[in-house]
Amino acid sequence: MPPLLFFTDPTRVVDAAAAVEALPPGAGVVFRHFGAPDAGARGRRLRAIARRRGIAFFVGADIALAVRLRADGVHLPERAAGRAGAIGALRRRFTVTAAAHSLPAILRARRAGVDAVVISPVFASASPSAGRPLGTLRFAALVRVAGVAAYALGGIAPATAPRLRRSGACGLAAVEGAIGPAPAQIRT
Repeated sequence: MPPLLFFTDPTRVVDAAAAVEALPPGAGVVFRHFGAPDAGARGRRLRAIARRRGIAFFVGADIALAVRLRADGVHLPERAAGRAGAIGALRRRFTVTAAAHSLPAILRARRAGVDAVVISPVFASASPSAGRPLGTLRFAALVRVAGVAAYALGGIAPATAPRLRRSGACGLAAVEGAIGPAPAQIRT
């Protein structure tokens, strides 16, 4: 699993291509298009940058597009995590991650066969859908019982990332926090 996942967001990140160009090799990008009519073209551009730079390329929520773009993986919203097993069977090479905002959601995703969960929000976040932050202790407790690789998302930035070093997370996930100085690596 990549140690850093960058989630595209057309509202919060104006130039996703530049952000992917700035990611360290070995990171991953989750392309989220939210129904944009030019999703295929934007996805192809990001996939080409990711391949050239040694970055894993995931497509968010759109399995058909992930297949067309020959993505490395698919990221599912929490409500669709139960589809993880079917996706893995469809394309065995797909890595499947899913969003999870609670222990029941984490356990459902694990039972469905995801490779990793993206737990959020850990810290206060600019995301319009972010709920109350978990904080480092609750996040670490969720990671310990998850039984599957777990990423921290929500308010991840160079200033907050070091607080997750001993959380047990496999990596960090960010939108704006992935832009600029690289977040500190986690030691699990």
